Amino acid sequence: MTVFYLQRNPADRPAAAPVTTGGFRVGFTVSRALGGAVQRNRMRRRLREAVRLCRPASELSVDIVINPRKAVLTTDFTALQQEVVRAFKVIQQKMPRSPENRDLRTENREPGTEN
Repeated sequence: MTVFYLQRNPADRPAAAPVTTGGFRVGFTVSRALGGAVQRNRMRRRLREAVRLCRPASELSVDIVINPRKAVLTTDFTALQQEVVRAFKVIQQKMPRSPENRDLRTENREPGTEN
């Protein structure tokens, strides 16, 4: 599976949008190329349950999108859970703890440097 993530910044929220609390928001994209509706829904259900069981209690405000492969249908559920846990750990390690930390990382760069 492929996992995409993006940290939410409360300042970027449109005025008409509802106020959301911190934490993970997880979505799933399952294309038609992965099978019929029954197979796609089974993939979503398996992923949703794995996320429910493995969701870390974190104050990070991050949106996560999981794009599964066809192997999600046949993979052992414990292996699927381990992959979800591993993805969440990587996201937690790569994300700064607060938006202020993210701004500090970009402000401390020397002019003309990339990354």
